[in-house]
Amino acid sequence: MMPLALANIGEENTVKKISGNQDVKQHLENLGFVVGGNVTVITALNGNVIVKVKESRVAISEEMARKIMV
Repeated sequence: MMPLALANIGEENTVKKISGNQDVKQHLENLGFVVGGNVTVITALNGNVIVKVKESRVAISEEMARKIMV
């Protein structure tokens, strides 16, 4: 397992674990990050990560991307 922030750009990954407090987990779940779901890193710019999750593009901070293990 590795944090989503370290995943290769363009490579599809499966979410294995989401860490953080309950509020963080709920926020990420609301954005579509669920264990077993697929995510693809589109690009990483200025400390933010743009990912494709559930056919949508979502921008999250690198800090949040480090809480998502793939």
